[in-house]
Amino acid sequence: MMKWIQLAAGGVAGTFARYLLAGAVYSVLGTGFPYGTLVVNLTGCFLIGFLAALAEEKFLLGPSARLLLMVGFCGAFTTFSTFMLETANLMKDGETGRAFLNVVASVVAGFLVFRLGVFAAEIL
Repeated sequence: MMKWIQLAAGGVAGTFARYLLAGAVYSVLGTGFPYGTLVVNLTGCFLIGFLAALAEEKFLLGPSARLLLMVGFCGAFTTFSTFMLETANLMKDGETGRAFLNVVASVVAGFLVFRLGVFAAEIL
């Protein structure tokens, strides 16, 4: 049960943080470009990289802290950070081709499926 509470607490905090940070960025830079999302994604990438190094190289984060911070907080803050961590792990494991495939498939297929969703809603 404690794992679910940690996951939920991290998720709520990450959701609020995303909303607040993106809103602050948009209020300063405007909405002519997705600056808020860009800043959230880049911040999430830095944060999950930092936390992964603390967990894997410095052994400063145990399983509970990883669940709370990396899965809960970062997962709700931005899934882009998880995407980046998984891609980096593929590269670290010598799977450069699979890492490249992950990037291309996620971006290209993601956009195509997004357009498919738009099309499906439009024909309703």
